[in-house]
This record gives sequence, structure tokens and C-alpha cells, in this order.
Amino acid sequence: MKKIYALMLALLLATGTLFASGGQEGAAADDQGGEEKVKVGFVYIGPAGDFGWTYAHEQGRLYLEQQLPWVETVTVESVPEGDAVRFIDRMVQQQKCDVIFTTSFGYMDDTVQAAEKYPDTTFFHCSGFKRAPNLGTYMGDMYQIYYLNGLISGAMTETDKIGYVAAFPIPELFRHMNAFGLGIKEVNPAATVNVKWTYAWYGPDKAREAAEALVSEQCDVLGFTEDTPTVIEVAQEHMEKGDRVFALSHYSPMEAYGEDATITGQLTDWGVIYEQVMNDYKAGKTADLTNYDLLWLMKENAVELGASWDEKINPKYVDDLKNKMIDHAEFGNISVYDLVMKRYDQMKQGREVFDPFTGPIYDQDGNMTVADGEIASIGHLFAEMMYQVDNFATPLPQN
Repeated sequence: MKKIYALMLALLLATGTLFASGGQEGAAADDQGGEEKVKVGFVYIGPAGDFGWTYAHEQGRLYLEQQLPWVETVTVESVPEGDAVRFIDRMVQQQKCDVIFTTSFGYMDDTVQAAEKYPDTTFFHCSGFKRAPNLGTYMGDMYQIYYLNGLISGAMTETDKIGYVAAFPIPELFRHMNAFGLGIKEVNPAATVNVKWTYAWYGPDKAREAAEALVSEQCDVLGFTEDTPTVIEVAQEHMEKGDRVFALSHYSPMEAYGEDATITGQLTDWGVIYEQVMNDYKAGKTADLTNYDLLWLMKENAVELGASWDEKINPKYVDDLKNKMIDHAEFGNISVYDLVMKRYDQMKQGREVFDPFTGPIYDQDGNMTVADGEIASIGHLFAEMMYQVDNFATPLPQN
């Protein structure tokens, strides 16, 4: 599938072709001897060419069509949160969609409303937690990868200040940021995390401003949740000026935007998730979605460590991580590189083998949020986590 992604990207770049906002029709699948098609709609928060979150979902859609010839898709791009229902109206009433995927956390209440309005249409909402008989949820979640990125960042920083450009203060962001912070703390207890909020999923100008502000505060490793490679580009620009600033790729392969600055990153394979959901639909497993929550992690091969599909860590920095030795409570004297690979292997086996959110975990105010020896529940991670762990220097936003 990764080769398919690479081919798709090459074709897009070569032709300059990107899908226009407002309901691009997907390519029709081959006729399979008269097999009835299932019409599937995708609602996107940003443009399909953002090379981040929406781009990754778009690659998943293309993969879905290739794998399942009985699926035909349509898309609508750059749909504001809180305004999705009128776009869904068009997908149901005019485009006759049987299934609709809403691909942003902020579409949750819109999707609930649409599911009530159209009981004969099947809905799946990405990253949410509200379900109904015709509304299921799904997520390829990256908190385990963020934790690994934290291990690496804690080792690579020289200033002990690590920056994060964040979109909105919601459980998804805190889950990822906290996993990142816990990884940093495991290898570098002296390091702290500074956060700048942009209040935009797709906001390259805001992301640039936030990244530059973090660099001015001596942050020398930058993570982010924003749907463009802007933060990577900022780090690369500083590298080219002789400043040592690293960044972590987000959701899609972004190493090409900062070959010197990008250490590693997080990748999501939405294609295998969409394929599973639609196979469940065809098999009749989605007649009642009240308890349908497809959560795939590292064990299910839905997410991967890396800034490209070809390598987990930029080869330029592998030796740095191999030479960085720490005294670890569980493994004794170990290189950060070996620690990353041990934790990677553990999490590939499942949450019960190792999970970053194993207590004791404390928030910024010193409150224990996960008890000693316990693993945080999925409900806690996905619906209740509205705090920052205790190595964050920036206070919680007041709004």
C-alpha cells in the first residue's frame, strides 16, 4: 500500500492535479459483472492537497476504491466544523450516498444530527465517541507513535525545551501531546514542553508564526498538529541558517520538506481502516452501530513511526540516538535508539504488553490522573483527557 501512496503522490506532483473543493467525484470502479455499487461520501476538514491529515485520508479513499471495486466515492473538501450537515444533505439527497465518513473530531455533533435526520444512511465519524444505531466511530490513533517521538525528542534536544504547535484543546490533542510529553520525560526528566495554540486545523500562516515563536523561546525540537508541512519548513529554514532545530513529521510523509530538520514522525494508513469498515458493511456487521468503535493502533498496523514509509528514523540521526545512553528504570543502561526499538516492539504486541499511559501519571497541578500500575482506559484517553502532564511548561488555555 505504501508503494501505492508513493505512486499517487508522484502523479499528483507531476500533473499538478488536486481535487477542487466542493464535491469531487471519485473515479468509478470497474463493473464487476453487474455487482451493485455502494456509494460512499467523504467529508474533509481541509483541502486534499494539504499533505497532512486530509491528504492522508484522501490516500486512504483512493486505496479503498482500488481494493474494493464495488465501492464508488465522492468527496467534499474544506467543510467548516459546525456546518457539515448541509454538505451531508447534498451527499444524501443529490449524490445518493449509502455511507458517509466524516473525517474530523469537530464533525461529531454534526454527524449525530445527520444520523438522526437520515436513519437509512450509514455514518462513520473519525476520532469521536458518540454513536447511534446508524452511526459508528473509527480511528487510527497515533498516541503510541507520539510517545516514541517523545523518546527521540528528549534525546535530541540540547536546550531541554521542546515546542508543540497545537490546533484545538480537545481530548485527541491532549492524548497525543501527553504521550509525547511522557516519552520526553522518560529519557530526559529535565526537559519541558512549550505549547502554542493556533485554533486551526489548516492554518499555515498561524503555524509558521507559532513555530517561529517557539524557536525564539529556545525550543530546538518541534512537534505539531496542523495539516501542512509548515512547521517542518520552518525548522529546515533554521537548519539552513546554521541553527539546530528539528521537527517531527505529522500524519503524512513530510521528510521531503525538511531533509535535514526531520528526525522522524507519525504516519497513518487510513486505507486499511476504510477497507475494514466497508468490508464490515458489506458483511452485514454494521446493521446496529451503537457499539461499533474501530480503534486501530500499532498492533493493527494502522500507524507507523517515520517521516517516510521507507525508514523509521532519518539515517542522519540514527548514530546520535545510538550514542545517547541513559540509565533506564526497566532496562538499565541503554541507548535511546535501542529503547525506541524495544518500546516499538512491545506496543506492536498490544496495549497489555506496554502502554505509555501506564500510571502513575500526574497533571500540571500535581493531581494523579492515572493510578500507579494502571493503564488509562480508552474512555479516559478519548473523552476525558483535558489536561497536560507535569512536564508541560505552558498553562492550559482558558477557553
